[in-house]
Amino acid sequence: MPVKVVLHVSPHPDDEAIAPGMTLRALAARGWSAVNLLLSAGRPGDEERRLAEAVDASRRGGYRLERAVDALAGGEAVCAEAVADAIRRERPALVVSPQARDGHPSHEVVGRAVGAALQVAATPAAWWTWGLWASLERPTLYVPHGPDDLQRALDALAAYRGENERNDYRRLVEGLAAANAVLGSERVFGFGSAAASTKPYAELFTEAIHRDGNWYAGRSRVLDVDDPLRGQPVGDPLELP
Repeated sequence: MPVKVVLHVSPHPDDEAIAPGMTLRALAARGWSAVNLLLSAGRPGDEERRLAEAVDASRRGGYRLERAVDALAGGEAVCAEAVADAIRRERPALVVSPQARDGHPSHEVVGRAVGAALQVAATPAAWWTWGLWASLERPTLYVPHGPDDLQRALDALAAYRGENERNDYRRLVEGLAAANAVLGSERVFGFGSAAASTKPYAELFTEAIHRDGNWYAGRSRVLDVDDPLRGQPVGDPLELP
């Protein structure tokens, strides 16, 4: 049976270890081939350090690092081309990226670029988007995690020593994961809903599903990380950004 590929698209080194870090690490631990496509090396002057940290983080996280580090500087069209090339090369079953309205300009460029690449991709894939600088407008996927999942994600994030010294994102990851476990239950399944899981942490995504040549919004569900694409319920037709 072919190994399934999850392709994560990172605007900067460390994005893969923050909002989606527990879920990417969990997929890699379950036999998925996890690929992180890095579209920039960060701020001028920090490139060498941040690329070295990204290599260390990929080793800790169990995923393969692919670099197109000049793409983000080239704008949305260049990013879309880099993502399309990666999709053709890797043939992922799942693409993960920031949302197109994430509040951070670079995240938004990348979110739009991934949508554009997927519109013309020859390989059908599901698309999960995460929010960091802005909450997801319509989260549909609740991914529960336990303390061990959090610790593994924090270990990968710890590779970004320079960024954590500047602003300790490890505190953010733990706090966001705890908040998602509470807020996510009602944001995904409706206000007044009971807790979606007894696990103390969660990550949230908006899911788009490619089926029969069309894209659909995923319906609300709790992810089974052991079989994450099985039984995906589809909702309304969706036009990608």
